[in-house]
Amino acid sequence: MKTTPTDLPGTLIIEPDVYGDERGFFMETWNRARYAELGLDFELVQCNLSRSRKGVLRGLHYQYPNPQGKLVQVLEGRVFDVAVDIRPDSPYFGRWAGVWLDAAEPRQFWIPEGFAHGFCVVSETALFAYGCTRPYDAEADRAIAWNDETIAIQWPLEGEPELSEKDRKAPRLAALSRNDLPE
Repeated sequence: MKTTPTDLPGTLIIEPDVYGDERGFFMETWNRARYAELGLDFELVQCNLSRSRKGVLRGLHYQYPNPQGKLVQVLEGRVFDVAVDIRPDSPYFGRWAGVWLDAAEPRQFWIPEGFAHGFCVVSETALFAYGCTRPYDAEADRAIAWNDETIAIQWPLEGEPELSEKDRKAPRLAALSRNDLPE
């Protein structure tokens, strides 16, 4: 297994070992001991799966309190995945890292607690899987506007994305108080 840091400290691209032959392939998507050997010593307590069509953008989502770390990957299709540092005292506050995730080239993206997360689908459909370090907490569920000018994510979109009501109404980062953001 290989890890590559992004320009946003704390986030990592993980390339699991893939064993393939004419029948297909096999790979471990999570092994706590192996990830701990790489310095990623966390526990996944909830795993989620979403399917979206081309042009759907989900995010930027986070939980506070009870922030979640996320280990994400694409099982089918292709997405542009983004993490944003939203820790007010971080020297990287408001910075983002984007990673292409594609089922044809299996890899994962580690997004630690204290970061917002989002992705947009560029293939016809995408099957997106993610493990979380804490369970979903509806009262702690938060979002930041996907198109916040101060974050300035360069989404690879053709036209306007398809958004949920929650994402359409999400506030800008500057409108949030310290009480709305992880430490």
